[in-house]
Amino acid sequence: MKICIIFHSYSGVTRGIAEKINSACRGDLVEVTPKDNYSTLSAYSVGCFRARKEACDPISPDTIDVSAYDLIVIGTPVWAWKATPAINGAIAALEGCQGKKAVIFATCGSSAKDTLPIMKSALEKKGVRVCGEVTLNKSEISKNEKINDLISVIREASNGV
Repeated sequence: MKICIIFHSYSGVTRGIAEKINSACRGDLVEVTPKDNYSTLSAYSVGCFRARKEACDPISPDTIDVSAYDLIVIGTPVWAWKATPAINGAIAALEGCQGKKAVIFATCGSSAKDTLPIMKSALEKKGVRVCGEVTLNKSEISKNEKINDLISVIREASNGV
C-alpha cells in the first residue's frame, strides 16, 4: 500500500499533522508551497481573498504525479472557511489520479465550513473518490484522540484499496 500525503502549511500546524500521519502510515510527504510566498499581512489579505474565490496559486512542485500511489491524503489549513490557494493549485496539479481514493483533512481555528466539500468536489471532477474527511480545530490539534481518528480513517481507506 503506497500512500501520498500532500499538504500545504502556512504556520506549521498542518505540516505537524501530515508528519504524524506519515509516522503512523509510512507514506511519501509532498509539501506544496506557493511560488509567490505570502507575508503575514498578505496571507490574511490577499491569501484569504484568493481562498474565498477558490483560486489556484502557482505552486511548487508544478505537477504532482500520484499514479504510483494507492491512496492520496490531502491536508490544508483553512483560510476564510476555504482551502488555501496552494491546495487548490495542488488539486489542479494532480496527475495520474483517475480512479484513486483519497482522504482529506483540514486544520482550522474553529470551523472549516466549506473547505472539505469544495475539496471533495474538485477531486471528484478529477476522478478521485473521497472516502474520508476529517476536520481538526484549534482545540483538537493538540489532542492525540482526534489525530488518531484521522489516522484510523486513513488506515481504513488504505485497507479497502
